[in-house]
Amino acid sequence: MKKVVNIKTEYITLGQFLKYVNIVSDGVSAKRYINESNVTVNGVHETRRGRKLYPGFEIETDDGTYLIGKAQCFI
Repeated sequence: MKKVVNIKTEYITLGQFLKYVNIVSDGVSAKRYINESNVTVNGVHETRRGRKLYPGFEIETDDGTYLIGKAQCFI
């Protein structure tokens, strides 16, 4: 089952995403996790922690599958 992660910004980087969903604790851990684990973005293996993730993107990690959504802002 895919977990939806809503973001309020235009995009989030892969490293920030991994911290946001509590897979890693910091940027160094994110870099190591990406290099040592099977992380895919929209089905393509990814090794860049600065990869921009936009709403609609699907991220698959050893810890599960996630879908980036757009948070609704009401003023």
